[in-house]
Amino acid sequence: MGGMAKSRHHEGSGPSQRQLRVAELIRRTLSDVLNRGDIHDPELNRLSLTVGEVQVSPDLKIATAFVLPLGGQGQEDALKLLGRNKGELRRAVSKEMTLKYAPDLRFRLDETFDRMDRTRELFQRDEVRRDLDGDTSEDGAEDGEERG
Repeated sequence: MGGMAKSRHHEGSGPSQRQLRVAELIRRTLSDVLNRGDIHDPELNRLSLTVGEVQVSPDLKIATAFVLPLGGQGQEDALKLLGRNKGELRRAVSKEMTLKYAPDLRFRLDETFDRMDRTRELFQRDEVRRDLDGDTSEDGAEDGEERG
């Protein structure tokens, strides 16, 4: 029945709350591990990797991390290096999490990322600025700030 759906979301009723919770936890933990350079691979540590999303199988045994190197460069290398360090990454992640077993980590390139993240980043910048500014006027310090 309908095996044509290309979307990686919504098979059947979609992931359970538990899956989503574990997936987000793994995403954050994996990000931390990579950002801190906990893995003893200088080549991997040279990369700035973003973990855009993690999807966890229903039995929580397999976690697929969708990653993207900063600027989108060196994607194949990134996957190779992650694969090479999979065991250590898995141990590092499970050490920080309180799951009964460490899920098997899979790595894929995050295709949605470019598109999505730029939007989210802009959105967050506006939201955050609005929140921080509180009641200062809307058109105040827009200019000359944050032109990064």
